[in-house]
Amino acid sequence: MTALRKPAPESDAYRIARLMRSAGEIMAPERLAAIQPSRISASRALISQAIRGRWQILCKRFEIDEKGNGVAEYRIEIGGWRFSFPVYSFEPSPHGRTGRIIGRAWDMMGALIEGDISRADFETTRSELPKLYEGRATPGTLIWCRSNRSGRFFESARQALSAGRQPDVAELAQTCYLMRNTGLDGNGTFGTKTFLAYEGDHPLRWSLAAQMLCAYMMRVFAQDLLQHLVRLGSPQAPDMAKDLRRFLGVGNGSALGLMLFVNNHPRLIERWLFIREEAIARAKALMPDDEGSQIAKLLGLVEKAITFRMQDRAAYENFTRSDVLAEELQVIRRAVADLLQRWRAGSRFESEPFADLCASLEGRVHAEAMETLHSLLIELVPDEADALVEGLVIDEELTGRPEMPVKRLRDLLRNDYAWAFRLRLDIPATERYVWYKSVTAEEPRRGLATEVGEDVVNLGLDLPRLIIALDRDLAASDPDFSTARFLLAHPQHRAIVTRVQALAGTRLHSPHADIMSGAFTPAHITRLLNVGIHGIDKTRDFLDRNLRGVLFHGAPIPEDIASGRAEDLWFYPAEPNL
Repeated sequence: MTALRKPAPESDAYRIARLMRSAGEIMAPERLAAIQPSRISASRALISQAIRGRWQILCKRFEIDEKGNGVAEYRIEIGGWRFSFPVYSFEPSPHGRTGRIIGRAWDMMGALIEGDISRADFETTRSELPKLYEGRATPGTLIWCRSNRSGRFFESARQALSAGRQPDVAELAQTCYLMRNTGLDGNGTFGTKTFLAYEGDHPLRWSLAAQMLCAYMMRVFAQDLLQHLVRLGSPQAPDMAKDLRRFLGVGNGSALGLMLFVNNHPRLIERWLFIREEAIARAKALMPDDEGSQIAKLLGLVEKAITFRMQDRAAYENFTRSDVLAEELQVIRRAVADLLQRWRAGSRFESEPFADLCASLEGRVHAEAMETLHSLLIELVPDEADALVEGLVIDEELTGRPEMPVKRLRDLLRNDYAWAFRLRLDIPATERYVWYKSVTAEEPRRGLATEVGEDVVNLGLDLPRLIIALDRDLAASDPDFSTARFLLAHPQHRAIVTRVQALAGTRLHSPHADIMSGAFTPAHITRLLNVGIHGIDKTRDFLDRNLRGVLFHGAPIPEDIASGRAEDLWFYPAEPNL
């Protein structure tokens, strides 16, 4: 009689891969839109890095008059690196002031620059920044930025402090910011330093780190400006309460341009989604200790998320209301509490209790509630998540493989883009949209092809139709031909062939959608970037296109970070009780 062999132990790598979700489960636009901020979202990742390194932000100069005109200068110490953040402040004016890229007047302009900024570079930056597209950054400049005050709420807070009292929390909680970002430009734009030129030990080398530091500095300046203007008129006025300072973030607005960003940066999208899924899988694989401390931590985080949603004062047009999500999160809270009770009672039959928890809730709760749980799970593996973020240094150049046989190229299409073949692409011409750039507004727009006109250049990537057209011509070619020989006969396919070959084997880079269809909702992809990747909270939608929300909502203030007293789990802040 032959004894049965004991199965070989599962490797950690295989186990993590098994627990990761497939592209089919997450790449539909509706599911991508449900992804919530997490520790690997850019803004949260930046604060985690700042807390670990105890970054120091020092104000060297603040010369601004009572109307808001003047300059300020900050120094940022990050380990052995030093950065300067010059600020050029202006009295708010309605002329040329808009949150869109066509704006020509802002309440604040600034720059993130390596090292100590010289007096000459300070003045050059002052003169070049307002030129925007015609301007040129000084050497060592990483980012140019612009922002505007939230007029009503900034002035309300100013009046309250000047009168000797704290601002009305309920009023400020309607937007949760004093200033709103209107532009962050880097990676070679206007002569800024390209990301690939960042040194190997550069603390802002990972993707979006420099932009997020600039956004954080907008928040720092907005609060300093408020206090400065108050003191100019009322020297005995109180400081804004620290809990309120932490509660207030910096506003952000985004629109259709982010769809084009997703099209043009497939490696960044794929890498970010992949490490998020890996971090979730690592948390699902975690085995709690005897006391179930990891389960208890998760329970506390879910309860924090419920309070956050219950207190949310934002009005949502098409996205799920926070009160609805609070109820959905209660379902998750009960499931986590039950797991904790069973675990502490010694009922430990699950080999992967967190994976089983997620499986039991999938389909029972709203997708946004489920993705909230996934984001909170990542907090159970903070070190692994932080290490994954540091690997977000991406060369986005796409290179083709001219030697690849046609039959192999067609196999790639059928495997990596199977979703495209399942879409209904034969939509009437009257229902087909194009993406174009407005002549007057210089910004991306989307309109019916029949209304926009035939001469408009379509900026959108019509990926599924490009895939289908390529497959049709590949099917009619000799399967043993090389890609180079195929492209000699079909040069119109060069761009899509390069994209397919360069991204071969990676399946999280492109939303599974026909973005030319009227059924496609652009805000879904804007939300992926804003909420999931950038880490913006309370994103309100307007007309299914534009989103507004708040960055660094609840984040520690500079003195918290420098002193080492910053709270690591700062997100989902409760309204301050002043």
